[in-house]
Amino acid sequence: MRQFHARNLYVRLFVGASLALVSALVLTKGFKGSSPWPWTTTTVKTSSSTFSSPRFFNHTDSIGQKEFMDAGNVSNKKKSVWERPRDAELERVEAGLARARALIRAGTINRSSISAPLGEEHYVPQGDIYRNAIAFHQSPSYVIMEKLFKIFIYKEGEAPLFHNGPCKSIYSIEGVFFSLMERDTHFRTLDPDQAHIYFLPFSVVMIIHHLFDPIVRDKDVMKHVVADYVKVISQKYRYWNRSLGADHFMLSCHDWGPRATWYVPQLYYNSIRALCNANTSEHFNPRKDASIPEINLITGETKGLIGGLPLSKRTILAFFAGRLHGRIRPALLHHWKEKDELVQVYETIPEGLSYHDLMKKSKYCICPSGHEVASPRIVEAIYAECVPVLISQHYVLPFSDVLDWGSFSVQVSVDEIPNLKKILLGIPQDRYIRMQERVKQVQRHFVVNNPPKRFDVFHMIIHSIWLRRLNVAV
Repeated sequence: MRQFHARNLYVRLFVGASLALVSALVLTKGFKGSSPWPWTTTTVKTSSSTFSSPRFFNHTDSIGQKEFMDAGNVSNKKKSVWERPRDAELERVEAGLARARALIRAGTINRSSISAPLGEEHYVPQGDIYRNAIAFHQSPSYVIMEKLFKIFIYKEGEAPLFHNGPCKSIYSIEGVFFSLMERDTHFRTLDPDQAHIYFLPFSVVMIIHHLFDPIVRDKDVMKHVVADYVKVISQKYRYWNRSLGADHFMLSCHDWGPRATWYVPQLYYNSIRALCNANTSEHFNPRKDASIPEINLITGETKGLIGGLPLSKRTILAFFAGRLHGRIRPALLHHWKEKDELVQVYETIPEGLSYHDLMKKSKYCICPSGHEVASPRIVEAIYAECVPVLISQHYVLPFSDVLDWGSFSVQVSVDEIPNLKKILLGIPQDRYIRMQERVKQVQRHFVVNNPPKRFDVFHMIIHSIWLRRLNVAV
């Protein structure tokens, strides 16, 4: 019996020491010096590689740090992290990324060796709509992405739940990205050893549409599909386990997109999540997650949506129409619903009026959050060349690594809703004209093109993912 207890004690000491070592590795600081982008990383080192993950462990989460390290590492749980064999292909990929980081930090590039794709327009980002146009394009970030970045799409999974998404709904960007990415020949690689990042092509919208019972309301259907998919690819390929999911990404525009990642801790904590519902109060982490725009393409295309009336014919100061839901809209409708000719707020559009025509006739378009932080009205306003008035809480705006939203939109707090008219009338005409011109300029970054064009919404999403992949050293 004493021998049994002694062995038990040794086992407990060994397990405790192992966990302490893993925790120490997780908290080891990674990249030295300052980063050109506003986030930081930590690094886990193995014998032949490193794994870097943003420092954002929330110790109040129900999923503990040990579970984070273990869960999802399906096919290799018993192998210690320091026993991982040398991976020559991974070292080659990481060496290329390291050179890219160095070039971006230095802000220099040999443009004769890295040129824009032939046949594309030679647009050069400049002006006040950018946080730093030099960091975006005139330094190598975007240009190197076009030359270097490769994405592998796992072929596992069948439509309609995988490799497929809606293209004619409020969740259109999900289906549009899936469709364009599957047919892409520039960024997509069919050789996983050449890839810098791996795409998990499950569609949360299609999972909910086909498997979710609105009466039973069992959200575990997402758990089964997503967790099983990660299990399949982690057993069939080595890429998930070697990085603990950090060089993988998923994309979703559904309200429950973040929830779909809860069920695989490494997907939730480590992987890049490209989400419309970019809500920091629900653990969206802008250091590793990417905010993407919500775009409502009713017909599947932008024809007839882009463009507006000249300033002289924009007779409405501000406009909003939408259903009453969420925490912000009740306050907006309470103060402004059908009460003012200049601030036209409706729950239902009056008969004979057109939603899009009213946007095109308005100087400002009010874009309040609803049930979730994202709203398709933001892109609709940009399409209509109407200055967006953003009313939200905890929302990370799309492409805010690159775009200076304050230069082409107005942000109003919930408490300021009663003073909305006064605030907008108080904006000088010359400032409004500058903002409206910038809305026209920023439009290209939200337009859906088929085939894609440089700097359009497809490329901006890819660029957001690229920045976050640069922040990870595997």
